[in-house]
Amino acid sequence: MEYQIQPNSRRCAVTGRELQSGERFYSALLEENHQFVRKDYCPEAWQGPPAGAFSFWTGRVSAVTDRAKPRFDDDLLEECFTRLEGQTEQSRVNFRYVVALLLMRRRRFRYESSVLENGVEKMILSCLRTGEKHHVINPQLSDEEMAQVQEEVFNVLGWK
Repeated sequence: MEYQIQPNSRRCAVTGRELQSGERFYSALLEENHQFVRKDYCPEAWQGPPAGAFSFWTGRVSAVTDRAKPRFDDDLLEECFTRLEGQTEQSRVNFRYVVALLLMRRRRFRYESSVLENGVEKMILSCLRTGEKHHVINPQLSDEEMAQVQEEVFNVLGWK
């Protein structure tokens, strides 16, 4: 699966209307043809997440000239992580691993230990809010693969 997701399209997927700077919008992440596709919606066209939506969120359209650092939504990041639990497709395992690392960096998760299960290295992380333990496969990504997956995560979540 590829994760090359476009940033905010600044156009409603239903009405085709251009979204204006400062306007609230809704976004949904859907899987189409083995790829994640982001669709943006104006408030009047949003009727809740479309059937089969992998994730959804809301935000405000930034000015075209805004070059501020991305605002991380830790709850959205954690939701994506949770939804990928149990996935076995390599691209999703890679995606979940990078999201887990971001959640540790954001101090939502804490590294507890690593274990070897059936020849597969897994990190054991605990959620600092709930105490829940998570087992995360370490896909042994190269530096180049890590950078690529991290960029995909940022693109999917609209942070780039």
